[in-house]
Amino acid sequence: MISVLLVDDHELVRSGIRRLLDDVDGINVYAEAESGEQALKLVRAKRPDVILMDVSMPGIGGLETTRKLNSFAPELPVIILTVHTDDPFPSSLLKAGASGYLHKGCKVDEIVAAIKEVYAGGRYIGSAIAQNLALSLFPGNAGSPFDNLSQREMQVMLMLVQGEKAQDIAGMLHLSPKTISTYRSRLFEKLGVRNDAELTRLAMRHGMLDNT
Repeated sequence: MISVLLVDDHELVRSGIRRLLDDVDGINVYAEAESGEQALKLVRAKRPDVILMDVSMPGIGGLETTRKLNSFAPELPVIILTVHTDDPFPSSLLKAGASGYLHKGCKVDEIVAAIKEVYAGGRYIGSAIAQNLALSLFPGNAGSPFDNLSQREMQVMLMLVQGEKAQDIAGMLHLSPKTISTYRSRLFEKLGVRNDAELTRLAMRHGMLDNT
């Protein structure tokens, strides 16, 4: 039996995925979490076999949670299940240690296939996402303005556009407020924006915000 931890801040999404997986032999959703922080606590208490996790959540979010999980439980496979199909989300999360990436619109058969594949030690990338990743490698393809952000810059950016205050971000990421201010200034410079409102609009135009 493959035990799965389901992490998503939307209860309806969690209950829907749970109902789908309850009908699958050999897979058991043993627990649910509504935030990355809660997921980390559950993993330390009872380690699952596989984690299914959203990217855009309040608090530290899916990217930072994946990075933290990879630091203390690198053998634990994480499958990202989200609305985002384009770079830089897939590449950033794979670099952070994710073993799989699926679109929320995929069929249950693909979720099951992904769980079994990463549980066996492999990787699984949804077909639409894999195509976008491959196309992004071709010369002349228009890239995202977020492509050149580091993992930490990406994490701070996601938290800013989700409305988190710099002081709170510093506490959640265990960094100083001055460091967060430096990251914020660097983001503005790299992305060509002047304030948080322009940053948020840019993120929305490139599908960086999960409105589900």
